[in-house]
Amino acid sequence: MQNKPVMMIGNIPKLPARAMAWVLPLLLSGLMSGTISMINLWKNLGWIDGFFAKWFSVWLFSWMIAYPTVLLFLPLVRRICALFIDVPPSHSS
Repeated sequence: MQNKPVMMIGNIPKLPARAMAWVLPLLLSGLMSGTISMINLWKNLGWIDGFFAKWFSVWLFSWMIAYPTVLLFLPLVRRICALFIDVPPSHSS
């Protein structure tokens, strides 16, 4: 019996579980940097002409900084959280 790979969309197979360590910080840093850059741009400039084009360029730059920062600090944050949370051994890093 052959196991069929689980598909994401159409004929694209899902990524293996080990990809979670890279994909989760990528998406989280993208959502956070996008939200924060939009709020900061709106607070400082208001709804100007070309707001979304300006925001998109600011967001991409922010994301370029945010993703490596999250990857760098994630192990430290996990250790700090483990001081306050009873983490089973299989989930600690």
